Amino acid sequence: MKEQIQPSTVRVFIALAPPDDAKEELARELRPAYAAYPRMRWNRIEDWHITLAFLGELPVSAVPLLRPPLGELAAASPPVELALHGSGHFDERVLWSGLEGDLEGLHRLTGEVRRAVRECGIAFEDRPLRPHLTLARARRDDPHSVVKAAGELAAFTGRRWQARRLHLVGSNIGRGPGPIHYRDIEAWDLRRR
Repeated sequence: MKEQIQPSTVRVFIALAPPDDAKEELARELRPAYAAYPRMRWNRIEDWHITLAFLGELPVSAVPLLRPPLGELAAASPPVELALHGSGHFDERVLWSGLEGDLEGLHRLTGEVRRAVRECGIAFEDRPLRPHLTLARARRDDPHSVVKAAGELAAFTGRRWQARRLHLVGSNIGRGPGPIHYRDIEAWDLRRR
């Protein structure tokens, strides 16, 4: 029996995830786009998330440092009420759905998450938060599908929901030419109001 070698690094981010019914509502709205743009690389619905901090490639040994401060932060932070709303694209390559609702609370939580990460001594690129949920990516030879799909989804407004869990996510599964798959390393309930 061949021994499986464990990777020494893991790609990590911290995120919120819409509840299943909010994701299913958006997926129903996307059905025409799935059919019209089959060459786009559609993200799996179970992987849809709102990234608060992308930490990039970390040594596996750094991940346990994040658990206590993120758990404490989640226990002290109230849920954030959001809704999926509209759509757009980055560089005609990435299709996304936007967010509305308590964006001030979302930015505050993001700032606290990033501060906790820095206090762990983990360096990362601290880009401004552009609240969105990535839906699909265009192939290099298809520069028009993302723009068309974004236009077709622009009027979408989903129901309101509360983000109630903070997720520490790893994406070391599926590396290579195939789709990226995410998995929770750990998740914590946000404080009950």
